[in-house]
Amino acid sequence: MSSEPSIFFSDVNERQGSFLRRTFVLGGLTTLGGLALTGRLAQLQVIQAGQYATMASNNQFNFRLVPPPRGRILDRDGVVIAGNRPSFRVLVVRDETKDLDQTLDLLGRLLPDTMDRRRSIIREVNAAPRFSPVPVKSDLTWEEFARVNLYANELPGVMADMNEARYYPFGGAFAHVIGYVAKPNDRDIKAIEDRGEKVPDILYNPGFRIGRQGVEKSFDADLRGEAGGTRVEVDARGRVVAEDIGGSKPAVAGKDVVLTLDADVQNRALEVYGEESGGCVVMDVRNGEILCMVSAPSFDPNMFVGGVPSRVYGALRDYERKPLLDKAIYGSFPPGSTFKMTTALALLDAGVSPAERVTCTGGYRYGNRTFRCWKRGGHGAMDMHNAIKNSCDTYFYHMCNRAGVDRIARVAEDLGFHQTYEIGIAGQSRGTMPSRAWKAEYARRTRNPHPDAGTWYPGETLSVAIGQGAIETTALQLAVMTARLANGRKAITPRLVKSVGGVERPAAGASRDLPFSQEHLNIVRGGMIAVANDVTGTAYRASQLGLGDIQMAGKTGTAQSRDYRDGESRGPRNADWTRRDHAIFVAFAPHDAPRYAIALIIQHAPAGGAADAAPKAREIMKTVLLKDPDMRARIERPLPPEAVAPAGADEGELGAAPGGEVTGPAAAEVAPATPAPRRTPSATSGPRPYLSEPPR
Repeated sequence: MSSEPSIFFSDVNERQGSFLRRTFVLGGLTTLGGLALTGRLAQLQVIQAGQYATMASNNQFNFRLVPPPRGRILDRDGVVIAGNRPSFRVLVVRDETKDLDQTLDLLGRLLPDTMDRRRSIIREVNAAPRFSPVPVKSDLTWEEFARVNLYANELPGVMADMNEARYYPFGGAFAHVIGYVAKPNDRDIKAIEDRGEKVPDILYNPGFRIGRQGVEKSFDADLRGEAGGTRVEVDARGRVVAEDIGGSKPAVAGKDVVLTLDADVQNRALEVYGEESGGCVVMDVRNGEILCMVSAPSFDPNMFVGGVPSRVYGALRDYERKPLLDKAIYGSFPPGSTFKMTTALALLDAGVSPAERVTCTGGYRYGNRTFRCWKRGGHGAMDMHNAIKNSCDTYFYHMCNRAGVDRIARVAEDLGFHQTYEIGIAGQSRGTMPSRAWKAEYARRTRNPHPDAGTWYPGETLSVAIGQGAIETTALQLAVMTARLANGRKAITPRLVKSVGGVERPAAGASRDLPFSQEHLNIVRGGMIAVANDVTGTAYRASQLGLGDIQMAGKTGTAQSRDYRDGESRGPRNADWTRRDHAIFVAFAPHDAPRYAIALIIQHAPAGGAADAAPKAREIMKTVLLKDPDMRARIERPLPPEAVAPAGADEGELGAAPGGEVTGPAAAEVAPATPAPRRTPSATSGPRPYLSEPPR
């Protein structure tokens, strides 16, 4: 039985339907993909065309920051004391060198001294942003600059150009007050970040400098200016192809800062110091303007601009006379006998009659201790005027507790001691002014376990009365004291900055009235006039200006820097520099119409205040007076016929004035049963511990 094949149409139709469904799905997906691609192309080419054109341009052009010229610092007459000068330099771009070590080797053949800084150069180059030129050496001579350019084609990544470098034309004369500039370091950047501020990109530029110390630091924001930039075209590797001048932004120079200082006076002050150490401040007693603020010995701030070698910095740091320390506002010293005007005002305020006399026999016995006067034979009967003129210690020993230490401290602060001043420079020393409250706080702070550690004893007032003991001051504070005594009406405050960017900067706060009567001030000033102009004054010979009828009024001081052992050589004549006393002189001139005040300190002087400090102050004051047109007119005026030398005043009489008194606890003759006092630290080491407990 045969069977016929069967045809199933339903199977064919099913396969055909499945094919059509797949075709429809794939076609739909293809269509959607095409639409999406078309939309994206439209977005890129139409909607975002401008954005991507900008990005492409940024890849083609770079904007490189250019440090702005730093603002100048000028003296009162417009003389530049900190400016900018052209400087040839050679730079290296790390990303354009095939081998940095090889490049530095080749460069070392042209500039041998770069080999000494090889390690630091490599660190700076590696730390710099990509394609950023890093200075390898600045201040090239013309021969060095020409030699580098001659071989520039053989030194890939090396270029030589000219920029502006900071320059201090007077070298060390203004080093402490002006400061210097240096490269920003990690601490500077971290300090900005800690304040929550954005670090300016210009700080990462290898050629940028910021202020360090003094005016450069205090007014750094004003002196910096605004960074500019050059728009350069670069290739795919970031190398410069051309410069787009139209797209560049010029840098804006910093503001000029004008100071009250006088360049001639400042230079003369540093010159007269020679090799001695100390600080000097000159002020205008009418308005508080500082004409001179110098510290000696000094250093050349130009060395720090490009980075001072470590061995040079180490030598400056370790030298015993501390050239890096500003001794005019930071170094603190006992004022010695220059403090006696303060004590005299306190005595007058306490009701002591200036005519009351004290007989000086060469010392003053208090308890079981004898406090010696600087003049071994004694001064005889002394009233207040003569006690200031002759700098008699015994008078002030005898009288001081009738005023008391608290009254003396109050008068001292009224005269300017124990204060800092807003002159535009940070880092001033406040000094120390002992009082009952001060000693109690000192004992608490040092955790002295002795039950009477915070008690003030009357015997301690004797040292304070003559400017010794725990009292410490600065040259600036001494100048303020002298200016206030000379002014006689206002508590003059010092002023250092005249203007910034052409805008006047007045003194900080209005000067208040002095709380002293004119009668009392005249008594004290009369003693100062006698010091400098009476033939028996302690500074007669050293105070003669030789400028017509202009005369100074002053006060000498020779302050102990330590305590002496029995039989030990006194400080001024000691061969060991660190064991000598300090010489101090304060003065104002003219004494009949005060215009300028000066305070000068010589640290560990070879002689006393009259022999060392007064002659130097005289030379500086002469420079100040000769620069004043009114004073010059007075100097050139003929002397009246009666202005002649005292009759019979021969050379021996003129030289009879003492060479300089030495005051302080070291002048005391201690009884054998009394323990020797502890040695006090150096003048710049902070508050002095008290000597062994004085008698009650």
